[in-house]
Amino acid sequence: MSRLLVVDDEERIRRLLQRVFQAEGYAVDLAATGTEGLEAATQRSYDLVLLDLMLPDRSGAGVLVELLDRLPGARVVVLSAVPEIGTRVQVLDAGALDFLPKPFVIAELLARVRVRLREPSGGGGGDRFLQVGDLRLDTQRRTVSVGNQQTALSQREFVLLTHLMQRANQVCSREELLADVWGYQFDPGSNVVDVYVRRLRSKLHALRRIETVRNVGYCLPAS
Repeated sequence: MSRLLVVDDEERIRRLLQRVFQAEGYAVDLAATGTEGLEAATQRSYDLVLLDLMLPDRSGAGVLVELLDRLPGARVVVLSAVPEIGTRVQVLDAGALDFLPKPFVIAELLARVRVRLREPSGGGGGDRFLQVGDLRLDTQRRTVSVGNQQTALSQREFVLLTHLMQRANQVCSREELLADVWGYQFDPGSNVVDVYVRRLRSKLHALRRIETVRNVGYCLPAS
């Protein structure tokens, strides 16, 4: 059973989401403030955190950054009444897996949560290691290594590198990566794909092997 944490200052929203997700078979915990949410997330393991941006005690964006700093592998979906594209871009760049504006449609929220819970998280199952040339990805520990050099990845970096490695020698367009890694069927007006490729490249010098295909996207050569 997947366990979710809902962080929202509106009791009506918290109780609604609790009923909806419990009806789908999820275990659900609730928090009304950013401080309560951070305490809950660090004291108990959650498969997904649903985070509102408008919290009474602190900025939801700040909570997101602190949560991912403490727990780099945390899955976070942001729910917010703030519709501006700049806000969406900010939280996606900060590491949120998805952004859903309020008011939202329950069926869409459930679908997005199912998609995010299916994403690899390094929790095991299937082959533990993914290998492309001398690049080795540990899907349980969520680390990548070349020779004796090893580094940990954030959740988004892990999902992006997994996608590139699974499609080694193939060109992955930015649109494809936005859809499969970020869940967007359109460009939200940011260079988020390029930002995360740069982050991957900076993790290990060897990751500079990720080739830029001009005006298209990226390719990870198999050798």
